[in-house]
Amino acid sequence: MTGGTYSLVVAVGEATTVDVGALGERAFEPGAYAYAGSARGPGGFARLDRHRAVAAGERDTRHWHLDYLLGHAAASVVDAVRTPGVDGECAVAAATPGTPVPGFGASDCDCPTHLHGPLPEARLRGALERVHDRLEAEGRVPDHVGASR
Repeated sequence: MTGGTYSLVVAVGEATTVDVGALGERAFEPGAYAYAGSARGPGGFARLDRHRAVAAGERDTRHWHLDYLLGHAAASVVDAVRTPGVDGECAVAAATPGTPVPGFGASDCDCPTHLHGPLPEARLRGALERVHDRLEAEGRVPDHVGASR
């Protein structure tokens, strides 16, 4: 399966605080959040299945910041937007609307975060589709502040 870049839309149903491992506690207000990630490894977009399994309570392993959020009862995966064959997670993160969650998912790059929200779900989905459409059309990582890759 081919890899690339994805955005995961996560719904948080109620105000909650999540212990995000080494990142510490983070407060989440209700609404939709977007997480920008990469699926460049051998499993490609199978990583999305892993995220869904964590959110469904079918997997307890916590490797990434996102696992801690998805493993919380208030969070659920509602959608994923993909751009195959393009390494653009930092560009997508930089172009995603919403309030940044400092440090979330960005421990291996210079970005301030890879998670934004909360926003109304429909608005967030539309914005992510436009960001991914632009990324696919360009076929490369757009220039932006904060990218290390």
